[in-house]
Amino acid sequence: MANDAGKIRFAPSGAISIAPVGSSLVLPTEVGDGETAPTGYKTLGYVSENGVTLTPSIQTTPLPAWQSAAPVLYNVEGATFQVQATLLETSKLVTETFFGAEWEEVMEDVGGTPTATGVYRLNLASTPELKEFSLVVDWKQKDNHWRAVIKRGMINERGAITLQRTQPGQYELTIDAMDADGQLAYLLTDEDMAA
Repeated sequence: MANDAGKIRFAPSGAISIAPVGSSLVLPTEVGDGETAPTGYKTLGYVSENGVTLTPSIQTTPLPAWQSAAPVLYNVEGATFQVQATLLETSKLVTETFFGAEWEEVMEDVGGTPTATGVYRLNLASTPELKEFSLVVDWKQKDNHWRAVIKRGMINERGAITLQRTQPGQYELTIDAMDADGQLAYLLTDEDMAA
């Protein structure tokens, strides 16, 4: 088989979208346009110039045997599919996803009537409740569109937020796929993969 530079792919643009897991959520079966969130999902906005990292991995244990210096079998101990990205927008959706809590407007009692103050509060619990969600990563190059879909995911790791004069606040997330009927994730593309 000859080398083909035309098969080299980049990901100059794309989007990350998120949706709550529930019985009404319909997972996407089409590849999309590389920018628009699937029905039921919301886009998390700008991502840092480092882009998005997709990491599938399998953890195995070798089985040695007396008759061989090399393993004779490998047993699967675990499998993971991770998505890592640094979000740049300080929006309601991004901050609620990052902190795992919801914003609430602070109310004050004015003559026995609760009145909005225009101040919003996000409470970080000492025993946080882990939130499960579905995640879609879209990317494209010219006419080739790709989509990775995680049916069930959860944030495994959060990076530190650095507040600076010359750099924006950044929300670094590592999201792990969880088992969904024997699947971690699936990929869709409109590129001819039979060729």
